[in-house]
Amino acid sequence: MENRAPVRLVAPGLAVLLVLLSGCTGSTVQGRPGAAGVRDPYFPKAGNGGYQVEHYGLELDYDPARGVLDGTAVITARATQGLSSFNLDLSGLRVDSVRVQGEGARYNRTGNELTVRPAEDLEKGEVFSTEVRYSGRPKALSDPDGSKEGWITTSDGGAVAVGEPVGSMTWFPGNHHPSDKATYDITLTVPDGFEAVSNGELRSRTQRPGGRTAFAWHNPEPMASYLATAAIGPYKVSTGRTPSGVGVYTAVSPREAGASAEVLARVPEMVEWGAGRFGPYPFGTAGAIVVPPQALGYALETQTKPVYPGAPTEELVLHELAHQWFGDSVSPKSWKDMWLNEGFATYAEWLWAEEHGGPTAEERFRAFVDGDTSVDEAADSDWDAFPPAAPPGPDDISGNPVYYRGAMVLHRIRQEVGDAKFSALLRGWAADHRHGNASTADFTAYAEEKTGQSLKQVWDVWLYGEESPV
Repeated sequence: MENRAPVRLVAPGLAVLLVLLSGCTGSTVQGRPGAAGVRDPYFPKAGNGGYQVEHYGLELDYDPARGVLDGTAVITARATQGLSSFNLDLSGLRVDSVRVQGEGARYNRTGNELTVRPAEDLEKGEVFSTEVRYSGRPKALSDPDGSKEGWITTSDGGAVAVGEPVGSMTWFPGNHHPSDKATYDITLTVPDGFEAVSNGELRSRTQRPGGRTAFAWHNPEPMASYLATAAIGPYKVSTGRTPSGVGVYTAVSPREAGASAEVLARVPEMVEWGAGRFGPYPFGTAGAIVVPPQALGYALETQTKPVYPGAPTEELVLHELAHQWFGDSVSPKSWKDMWLNEGFATYAEWLWAEEHGGPTAEERFRAFVDGDTSVDEAADSDWDAFPPAAPPGPDDISGNPVYYRGAMVLHRIRQEVGDAKFSALLRGWAADHRHGNASTADFTAYAEEKTGQSLKQVWDVWLYGEESPV
């Protein structure tokens, strides 16, 4: 049932006149509920319909000793339809109050859905502000593939937040699907002795009463919520700049500092190399967060500062930095398009190795076809178990075919069109979809338009083919 405005008793003649006038002017808001979920093929309940977020302002106060988070989220969004209510994704935490456009709003919780009913309907196109105050002990989630995401406590007494695919809803309410990107300001207040690191640029570090420090981070470029991070711990922090002026900020768990130093010193070089290969670096800052290795079983390309569980390898750092172009700046429209993230970042590893004394991309490609682990130890993996553009289920979106066969799709394009056209394709794709979203269909159409060649055989056999391309 739709929510309706309160009935006002007026004279019959006046009532008819008001109906006629409202019908003529279109001033009546025809609000209806926004959808709970965007019907993603693998995570249909992720995200919400009826609005697009423009900005998140998060004020977060964390007490590591008790594991308690107190938060205020101010979400600025634009209604894409008339709204009588809308949903936010939020897992576990207690909601203390909700205000929309400065007025108290009714709300209720069902699972991970927070349904908000504004005091007045929102008009299509209206920019509106929602303030949610919340608190509690944030928890980790278990993914379909068995890995953990969300708010994860670390062995050094701190915590780290990682969000692929939906873990960010464990620490702030929002529209948690990669198709809805927004800018962010995140302020983290923690006890003295802890560093608090997030995306973008550190704008200020302010002492607060009670022996606490507030770290204010500003991320001005659009970001999918799964790429947001908060890392709290006794980190060793280093700062610098690339030759072209990109700021570099690294935060490393003290026990991992020695083992991480050599590879992290190459971050500026890798950023410059990526700019030469893929076009200008898409953000104002770069860096890394190295957490205690027990915290996570994987690295994640959190925007501007990838998170690594323990000291990373050179290829892993290159992989996550390549994601800043492919996955972070150009983000997937749905989780079905993950190969556009992982295939591109894996192929970036091959290109880096090719230019830095390792095997060529052609040798890497042939190693996978032949199962030659002497060239690449992953060559005997199940890279051909399913097409990279059609993972069987949500637990497969990070499967080996998405990475390796995804990279092989790109190499097959390179074989078909030659190095010059292929390089132009990589740079053009990153430039023309900068800070946006794209699907597999967008890429296949773009590749043929950009190169001027039909690549149907590549798509049919390597991208969508059910049988082994060998």
